[in-house]
Amino acid sequence: MNPPDAWQVETDEFRLLVLLSADQSWLRLLAPLVPVQAAQNFLDQILEANFDKTQEARYALHQNVLWGVFHHELATLTETGMESAINRLQMMKQEGVDPFFNVLVEQQIRQIIQAAKLQRQSLEETMKTLNHFYSEGMMGDMSGGQYQDQVLEAWRRQLERLWPEVD
Repeated sequence: MNPPDAWQVETDEFRLLVLLSADQSWLRLLAPLVPVQAAQNFLDQILEANFDKTQEARYALHQNVLWGVFHHELATLTETGMESAINRLQMMKQEGVDPFFNVLVEQQIRQIIQAAKLQRQSLEETMKTLNHFYSEGMMGDMSGGQYQDQVLEAWRRQLERLWPEVD
């Protein structure tokens, strides 16, 4: 860092780099989010998020890190705009790749529903199949019990939520 053109703000949860352009007309805020390896499987979704979900911030890759980035012309940047950008970057940091993982999981659940419906299985029959897979250890070793019940209940909630939406 090279003050007065660059600053770093660090808290326990968040690190923010603040950079000014060489002519001091543009401000850039950067927040490291996750290592690129954690984001690798979600790059398509991350680019789509840049288009319609990140508002004033963007995702960027640099030095094997996924960053949250905000650029703005300094002359027109307001205090409210700056606060909003910092809040957005903090949210991106807190979420990490979770929203992208959740979309991937939902897509896979939809594929399971589609396959079940192609085999003319009901939701209950699909739940029995999943229960069998867990009991046999094909979906991970949960050794029955309360944890397996919780996992199967989570499956039921997702299947019930998505079942009517899938043809």
